[in-house]
Amino acid sequence: MDDGTDFSGTTLRDCLLRGTRFTNAWVQDVSITGVVLGLVVNGVDVTAYVESELDRQYPERAQARDAATADELRAAWGRISELWSETVSRAERLPGAARFERVDGEWSIAETLRHLVFATDAWAGRTILDRETPFHPYGLSHTEYPSESAAAIGLDADARPGWAEVREVRRERQTHVDGIVARLDDSDLERTCRRSPAPGYPEEHPTVGQCLHVVLGEECEHRRYAERDLVVLESRLIEGAGQHA
Repeated sequence: MDDGTDFSGTTLRDCLLRGTRFTNAWVQDVSITGVVLGLVVNGVDVTAYVESELDRQYPERAQARDAATADELRAAWGRISELWSETVSRAERLPGAARFERVDGEWSIAETLRHLVFATDAWAGRTILDRETPFHPYGLSHTEYPSESAAAIGLDADARPGWAEVREVRRERQTHVDGIVARLDDSDLERTCRRSPAPGYPEEHPTVGQCLHVVLGEECEHRRYAERDLVVLESRLIEGAGQHA
């Protein structure tokens, strides 16, 4: 890249920055969201600080990540379910259209719930429960998943379900995980699953414990994003009310 390039106002989405170096850079008002593994700022590795601060703000992250037994996984899932119930109730206090509104190009609250439907189908329905075709058409895959693969497993790219429909499918998927963790014992955690999460994924065979940790991780991180965006949506509502006062 040429020296002196001005990236002010640039948005980089779904990008890979492995090994990237910014030298002699002026970094001001920069926001980074994503998987951060090894971030050094002016010679200081801030990765551990960022993770510890996220754990402080969202202690369920650490609870889920550190869960090593069936009882600990049950407790983590129970806590995350409680928190999601609070988040959804918060979203439902907004006008209906706001639940489908994107903030800074990120998924809306409704789209986030649809993605968690897909994640649950992939890592619980297909892997742990060994269902060949568990995918609901309303599921929303991660953006880098090929569109032809998504269509092949039954996802409907043109689906525009209403809030009540999204909530119903989401509750069904949460019930699936409820059933898994309710029956779970420590010996189950090392059982190898026969299927990969979805066609196109590496043909690896994760354990039940690994799959549950992915589910819990998805739940934690996407709730964090939802809570972040709810602050913006609520502030817009307050501003709008003020303008019409």
